[in-house]
Amino acid sequence: MPSSRTLPARKRIALVAHDHKKSELIEWASYNKAVLSRHELYATGTTGKLIEECLDVPVRKLLSGPLGGDQQIGSLIAEGKIDVVIFFWDPMEALPHDPDIKALLRLCVVWNIPVASNRTSADFLLTSPLMHQDYAASLPDYSQYLSRKV
Repeated sequence: MPSSRTLPARKRIALVAHDHKKSELIEWASYNKAVLSRHELYATGTTGKLIEECLDVPVRKLLSGPLGGDQQIGSLIAEGKIDVVIFFWDPMEALPHDPDIKALLRLCVVWNIPVASNRTSADFLLTSPLMHQDYAASLPDYSQYLSRKV
């Protein structure tokens, strides 16, 4: 397993929002249109459609979160095909697919993926100088885990 991977200057950004946070994500994306349009965008279900319409840029649209979209993003992370996750989630709303959300956030940590969960953290992430250049992200050493006896 490699010890690092390069996040390219043109990042592959996954955009996700719970229903009560979609308008906030769309407003944020609209404000950051110039920056986001320089990157490759992925999104779950309705969020992807709304972002594509708002920004007039292509978005790779996955399934709705509850129908497997969160898991699709997790799979893309594990394959090294997502570099950043912007996930405006609603801390006040219990959702039936909470285990999928937890699994997605866990994979972000496992693969050392930058995650923003609200407008402020998304602003900090998007305005980082590292966002616009190649970045060597170190990967945790999972060799002991992989070689364990079951």
